[in-house]
Amino acid sequence: MKIVWINLLLLGMLQAGFFNEESAKVKQDMLENERLCKLFTKKAEEYKKHMRDDLLAKTTLASYEHRASLFCGKAKKAESNVTK
Repeated sequence: MKIVWINLLLLGMLQAGFFNEESAKVKQDMLENERLCKLFTKKAEEYKKHMRDDLLAKTTLASYEHRASLFCGKAKKAESNVTK
């Protein structure tokens, strides 16, 4: 009987650690996406203020805006999944 209780206790401890690690990873990814969202949004805004009028500058701005929308979308999606 003791062996059954010990196994149940160990199994419970293993499962608890596994789920906490997974939720920590999700939270870490969400924070990283939020950070990158802010970074590329700020870069795009700053670049737009002092931008040259040539193809390379327009391409760079489009790249910043694309990455901002990409990471902001991931952050919003992860946030909505967490609140559900």
